Amino acid sequence: MNVFAEVGQRIVAALEQLKADGKLPADLPLDAVQTPEEPRDLKHGDMATNAALALAKAARMKPRDIADLLAARLQSDPDVTKAEVAGPGFINLTFAPGFWHGVVSAILARGATYGRSTIGKGQSVDIEYVSANPTGPMHIGHCRGAVFGDALASLLDHAGYKVTREYYINDAGAQVDKLGASAYLRYLEALGETIGAIPEGLYPGDYLKPIGAALARQHGQALKSQPEAERIAICRKAAIDTNLAEIKEDLAQLGVRHDIFFSEASLTTGPRDKIAEAIAKLDARGLIFKGALPRPKGHDEDEWEEREQTLFRSTAFGDDMDRALQKSDGSYTYFAGDVGYHHDKLERGFDHYINVLGADHVGYIPRLKAVVSALSDGKASYTTPVCQLVKVLRDGQPVMMSKRAGTFVALRDVVDEVGADAVRFMMLTRKNDSPIDFDLRKVLEQSKDNPVFYVQYAHARAASALRRAEAEVPGLDMAAVRSGRYDLSALDDPGEIELIRQLAKLPRLIEAAAREREPHRVTYYLYDLASNFHQQWNRGNDLPHLRFIQPDDVARSGARATLVVATKQVICSGLGVLGVHAPEELR
Repeated sequence: MNVFAEVGQRIVAALEQLKADGKLPADLPLDAVQTPEEPRDLKHGDMATNAALALAKAARMKPRDIADLLAARLQSDPDVTKAEVAGPGFINLTFAPGFWHGVVSAILARGATYGRSTIGKGQSVDIEYVSANPTGPMHIGHCRGAVFGDALASLLDHAGYKVTREYYINDAGAQVDKLGASAYLRYLEALGETIGAIPEGLYPGDYLKPIGAALARQHGQALKSQPEAERIAICRKAAIDTNLAEIKEDLAQLGVRHDIFFSEASLTTGPRDKIAEAIAKLDARGLIFKGALPRPKGHDEDEWEEREQTLFRSTAFGDDMDRALQKSDGSYTYFAGDVGYHHDKLERGFDHYINVLGADHVGYIPRLKAVVSALSDGKASYTTPVCQLVKVLRDGQPVMMSKRAGTFVALRDVVDEVGADAVRFMMLTRKNDSPIDFDLRKVLEQSKDNPVFYVQYAHARAASALRRAEAEVPGLDMAAVRSGRYDLSALDDPGEIELIRQLAKLPRLIEAAAREREPHRVTYYLYDLASNFHQQWNRGNDLPHLRFIQPDDVARSGARATLVVATKQVICSGLGVLGVHAPEELR
């Protein structure tokens, strides 16, 4: 039940009646009429519509004249207590308490489905997120993309899309060759050899020591006598398998899941060379040529050697330079893997493609968009939200990097310290393209300044109120409370109505957040809802007649307990979108 959409339908119905009565042109199209919005100043009413302004030109009438006609018609709606024309033709609507009581009943009737929408119309969406190289543990930067992507997937699912969650495993190329070489050094170390400092360019973290030890147990001295390429391949596979398993464990600990783990290596090791197929498709469209790229910035002219390579004409699609797909020796470039992978995605036939990227991949966006546009004839819906950097603090001071990880703060360390709920919620307290300061002490505080605690506490407080109501109000029928059978007309306090108004926003919020691909809007909403609930609770502390539990008034206690059930359900639903638990109690 989206009350804003419902009122929008009533406005359209009123306009249709005005057309039928001859007060508006019979052929007046009503497509321009938008869903009403909440006024900036709630003193002006509950909702506002600009329908008169939107229709004035087509109707050849003054906006104010249309507004007067429409306001008079809407005033006859039994749920409308006031329809007031303001400014050049806005109409402010105020609704009777019974209208808002209907929202509570609808929440209870729909249960966990309240807030879900069908605006996605079952369209398929592929969301690729995390895709951390299996060269080491996940760090806190990966975490933000993981949480954002997972929450976005959940949000789109709530909005009626069919979502596929995908992880691209970068298990081919130079970086995994370096991983294999690094693992081999740890293998030698496990055999008792002195390896000294890890060479520049390889992976120094202690996480490779257990992999080296496992290789030593499995192979003994045998790897040392094998050709370099063979032993590096063995070490590479062992390291990739181990690291990927740990990445999956880290993701599971964070509550992040994927439907597909796609191997980059499979692009060329399977029955088809999918990179070659993608290049052939681009070539057939006249987008492949032989040429030399200009000297990159930062390269000394004396050290730079121009080489003829196979290039993709990405400048034809807005990129700032053409991109190499094959080196002079015929081997594929790193970007060629992206081309083959996106070709595979497009072949799978999704309606929308979302590729969540880290801040360090911003420079890749133009070339990725170029190849998707080229392969799809510009038809693919492809977006690349970017997750900005995360700074980990403790009491305002930067946290030192993990010894195990070697160069960064490991995700597992953070989750172990503060819990998955705190990490997930806090990663969504800012828009994805804004940096975040993540203070490990702050997220453990039990205060209003800690948003995850504040929201979870509201849910736990609601659960506590319901337990107390059952214990302290003789004759209260909790089954009737949960099914909405109590008379809700007792909910007549302005604070109660304001709380219901906040509950009514969830369906519209889910739709707007899904359209804009912004799951952080849900955290903002939940914080505001929790604030409304805590405020009404605190008013009851000051004014006993406003308390949710009235032991001597079963009818009023039943109505207020029903409101608490609805509030608890909406908080639970919102936290569910974020992948955060809704606790029944906090310790």
